[in-house]
Amino acid sequence: MNHDLPPRPQQFSMKALCASFGYAWQGLVFVVRTQRNMRIHVCAALLVVIIGLCSDLSRTDWLWLMLAITLVVSAELFNSALEYVCDVVMPEYHESIKRAKDIAAAAVLICACFALCVGVMVFIG
Repeated sequence: MNHDLPPRPQQFSMKALCASFGYAWQGLVFVVRTQRNMRIHVCAALLVVIIGLCSDLSRTDWLWLMLAITLVVSAELFNSALEYVCDVVMPEYHESIKRAKDIAAAAVLICACFALCVGVMVFIG
């Protein structure tokens, strides 16, 4: 591949667009099926939505809750992707790979703590 040439512009293709959504859906389903922590996050998100539907939440409250859920789920997806790539690049133990995985897990933890704070502020006051 020649890196000196600019990338060729891609023509719009509805078929390619639909395929890309399909690949994204496959990735989401795979992570939910194979990653315990993602299943925990999804269950927590569903519980929050159910409690929210039973409460008299404002539009702003819903926006905060949806932001928190989106951040946690996205962080977990990135964390899982990084773990898979690390395991392919370095299947045996390596301290730097461990650090990269720990840092990605820390990002999920930070997002989950934010989500907990949002939930407390929205539901408790």
